[in-house]
Amino acid sequence: MWRLSSILSPEVLPVISGRRVYLRVPQMRDFSDWRDLREASRAFLTPWEPIWPADDLTKPAFRRRLRRYARDIVNDEAYPLLVFRTADHSLLGGVTLSYVRRGICQSASLGYWMGASHAGQGLMSDALRALLPVAHDSLGLHRIEAACMTNNEPSLRLLESVGFQCEGIARKYLCINGEWQDHFLHARLAGDPMVPRYRTYMGTIEPSQSRSAPLQARRPFEAQDQMGDPPLDGMLDEAILRPKGPRRR
Repeated sequence: MWRLSSILSPEVLPVISGRRVYLRVPQMRDFSDWRDLREASRAFLTPWEPIWPADDLTKPAFRRRLRRYARDIVNDEAYPLLVFRTADHSLLGGVTLSYVRRGICQSASLGYWMGASHAGQGLMSDALRALLPVAHDSLGLHRIEAACMTNNEPSLRLLESVGFQCEGIARKYLCINGEWQDHFLHARLAGDPMVPRYRTYMGTIEPSQSRSAPLQARRPFEAQDQMGDPPLDGMLDEAILRPKGPRRR
């Protein structure tokens, strides 16, 4: 678990360990792996993300990303992480808690992305199952929100599998790949239970995968992103983290 004193110290945020994955704050040394994975996954990711800047995969842009998100962490505004496979330390994707709101809200928005070659293996589910207790307990977030496009089934199944509930639809909510898209809005509260995995002869599957009813028939007002929307995958280097007073409430 993270502690607030760690978040606001010059040290790198502690690693969060999951079943097959771990999450940690990105470093400048991750640039090559991050660039290669994003480039290899471009066709897979671009339908579900904002338009990439022309220099998005360059080292200067990556460094600017580090600095921007470093400020966000120090100011308790966002918490970007990369996801790695425990077995071989391969970079898999990224998760970010962004738009942190304190005071009477105590909420944040969840964004995530997964490399094309790693999708569909339950790895992002492992990452979220590790992250969500940290978000609720250590970061003190009462509510975590996630927005999903209306034509993406995998992300809805993912969100359902970790306890998110659909709360409605937002028309033309985000500009994705150059077009304003409708999104279904999901949320998970600190008191919501984590949905258990099911064990079958096929191995571990998520609860929504075991349902026989068609997705749209059982959830006419819910939809989802391919592997996250938007990615919000800001990077962070420990050298630019500096404490900046207590967390705002």
